[in-house]
Amino acid sequence: MFTGIIREIGEAIGFKKGGDISRLSVRSSVVYDDARIGDSVSVNGVCLTVTEKSMNILHFDVLLESLKRSGLGRLKANDKVNLEAALMPTDRLGGHFVSGHIDCTATIAERINLGDSVKMRFRVEEKWLKYVVPKGSVAVDGISLTVGEAGGDGFSVYLIPATLSSTNLDSKGIGDSVNIEFDILGKYVERLLENRKTHAQSRVSDGFLTEHGFM
Repeated sequence: MFTGIIREIGEAIGFKKGGDISRLSVRSSVVYDDARIGDSVSVNGVCLTVTEKSMNILHFDVLLESLKRSGLGRLKANDKVNLEAALMPTDRLGGHFVSGHIDCTATIAERINLGDSVKMRFRVEEKWLKYVVPKGSVAVDGISLTVGEAGGDGFSVYLIPATLSSTNLDSKGIGDSVNIEFDILGKYVERLLENRKTHAQSRVSDGFLTEHGFM
């Protein structure tokens, strides 16, 4: 579990694609110091396990499913990546609950400079828009952000200087892809409502109608 508060901007060193498992190497300093083999680290919002560390470089195994859902497979050498170590019981929850399980990727459709801040609009597939709530939370490349506006084919966020300087979004422009994880609380509510509806429907069967004199 993560908070969406980025600890540092790392640097992609190499990506070696394999069959079911690929290998990602990232240069780090802050997260590297505390990381141990087996620890979970969020890399651009994707929860990965540290499999090796040496010379300020963290190595991760990346499953094929993670490559399909995220943009990790498109990383190139020297690309900036957002890094966050897993949440500890004593840590503050400064952002929101982020699982590190990416839902989809989005495309930056608009970037507007508003003085010191920046407005970014992201385009996503229509099926995901039900999880976007104005003033709600969303994780973009692992960053906990507040939805400014939602509608049409996507949603917008507003980025303050502190967010731009401490994440990779400052280097992103129109047409670039980002990883998206929608608020897990919304997905839990949806699942509960679906189950409730299913159970309610299942009680009305032919046997139920016969027993109560309707058939």
